[in-house]
Amino acid sequence: MSLPARRPRMRGINDPAPGWAALSHAALGFWAFVVLFPLYWLAVTSLKLPIQVNDGPDYLPGIDFEPSLHAWRYIFVDLFVDTMRPYMNTVVVALCSSVLALVFGSMAAYGLSRLSYRPRLASIASFIVGVAAVVVATAQFGVPWTVALAIGLAVFVLLALGLRRHITRRLKNEDIAFWMISQRMLPPVAVVLPIYLMFQQVGRIDSDIGLDTRFALTVTYVAANIPIVVWLMRDFFDTIPLELEEAALVDGCSRYRIFWSIVLPLAKPGLAATFILVLIMAWNEYLFALFLSSANAQTLPLTVAAQNATRGPQWWYMSVLIIIMILPVSALALLLSRYITRGLLIGAVKG
Repeated sequence: MSLPARRPRMRGINDPAPGWAALSHAALGFWAFVVLFPLYWLAVTSLKLPIQVNDGPDYLPGIDFEPSLHAWRYIFVDLFVDTMRPYMNTVVVALCSSVLALVFGSMAAYGLSRLSYRPRLASIASFIVGVAAVVVATAQFGVPWTVALAIGLAVFVLLALGLRRHITRRLKNEDIAFWMISQRMLPPVAVVLPIYLMFQQVGRIDSDIGLDTRFALTVTYVAANIPIVVWLMRDFFDTIPLELEEAALVDGCSRYRIFWSIVLPLAKPGLAATFILVLIMAWNEYLFALFLSSANAQTLPLTVAAQNATRGPQWWYMSVLIIIMILPVSALALLLSRYITRGLLIGAVKG
């Protein structure tokens, strides 16, 4: 009696053929080498003397060259104060601006996700003209900011009342969300000069909030990163079932209580992913820091760029600074990796 033919085992998506598995591992290994080699190059270069860097590409410490802590000693001993000041500026400005952008942007994103806004286009245009009147009166004519604020408020009220009958169009939530993300399409170099002039005028009133202060950088980074937070968090809030909030409203909870006690805990993955993205953008920001800071509020990206001296790039010092610059953000990304992965996948399973 012959035995029935044995059906071949079907391979699953996680059980590829040996040839494909080897090819996949080879491709992943090559890509890991491409990604990690610049970090290895930084570590090796930070252990070289200037003459060893200029001699050529030697990558094996103890074999190709004798490692030295010359660059590390120079950065952390000889220039300890000059290194720690921009380092602390970067930590304070990046963390404060990221947290503030996440708080304000999340509240705005929740409003766009759950509430229906219908602002008049006439009111928006009147507000823009009022703000422009305040800026012109303060910067061009030297009017005290309190008087200029009163003038701008009067211009806003008069224009809003006068234009509401002629311009009746209203905007929707989608229009507001697109307008906010469109702010990131504008090149930062196009707005950095007005921002510079604004803080220059503010600094004449109070030097603690003018140019070359952490306050100026923090406010600018918050304004630059809020559109990204609103755009991302709005999608995260849309994935939260509306029935949970309706049940809480029936139980007597206010919108604020629902937002802080129900919505935010459920949006932790989205908050983590958005926070680390905004933090990286603020941590590595160069253009605004270049124009708005000099000695007191200088950040690490400017310190790294300053190592390009008259004798050429000092790669050994730059390597040390870059290493200590990327380590905190990398460590934070590893700590939040679980939430970041879930946050990035929320949109993929939506609907």
